[in-house]
Amino acid sequence: MKSRTFLWVSLTSDILLASAKFVAAAISGSSAMLSEGIHSVIDASSQILLIWGVHMSKKKPDEKRPFGYGKELYFWSFIVSLIIFLVGGCISIYQGFLRMRRPAAEGSGFWNYLILATAFVLTLIPMMSASRAFKKQRGEIRFWRAVIGTKDPTTPIVLLSDYGDLAGIVIAFLGVYLGHTLKNPVYDGISSIVIGLILTSISALLIRESKSLLVGEIPAKSKLAEALQIAGADPEVIKIKKHFSTVMAPDYLILVMETVFNDGLTTSQLIKVIEQITENIQKECPTIRQIFMEPVR
Repeated sequence: MKSRTFLWVSLTSDILLASAKFVAAAISGSSAMLSEGIHSVIDASSQILLIWGVHMSKKKPDEKRPFGYGKELYFWSFIVSLIIFLVGGCISIYQGFLRMRRPAAEGSGFWNYLILATAFVLTLIPMMSASRAFKKQRGEIRFWRAVIGTKDPTTPIVLLSDYGDLAGIVIAFLGVYLGHTLKNPVYDGISSIVIGLILTSISALLIRESKSLLVGEIPAKSKLAEALQIAGADPEVIKIKKHFSTVMAPDYLILVMETVFNDGLTTSQLIKVIEQITENIQKECPTIRQIFMEPVR
């Protein structure tokens, strides 16, 4: 399992930012700042759940879960995606409409500007940490293709959440600024709604990807092709008739192959051939933890 330092960096940053934003919202009465505070609380809660998911996914296989607990990571990633939508996005949108219906004059925006400026700088720290981790994870694959195709959702969840944070901070700043400059607090409500829409958009993408991983995806085609090539190269194998595979965790894949072997192999010879092929595949593709070869005609 890869390093998850960026999760702890993000958690610390989000806790500090949430506290500061709620203080600024209480002083100024800004709904945009309140939405940003909610956003940071959701982010912090998300990091905690993802850290728990990573911890649970590391449990060793046992009698109840012979293929391990890797799906725990996908389950908690799915829950995080739902929370971003239900709590973060919906509450921000509701708060914005409430503010527009019952606008109230605000006091000085000094604390809002100060907290937002500080938040922008502090958000860059976990974002850069997550960006480095995701860049290492995706290699030469394009950003959005890597987000959609990743088998490890923790990094893109944190990274997209950080992008949403930065966008929300800019929008909250505009809402507060226009509200004070034009003496119209409606702009503050509008900015809160926009922040909520950003959260729900990010959440929709994450829900889609997390659900796909939770119900089961096949490994990357390149990894499958390499394993099948190794199996097919064995002199005792005539062909791989069919193959089935699934991802149990980012580093735990299962491969099943219906294999046509040469005639005349005894049971002991067939076992040795299968063991050798399995060893060769796992040497080159260590993430394929379970390999099942079914002899067929």
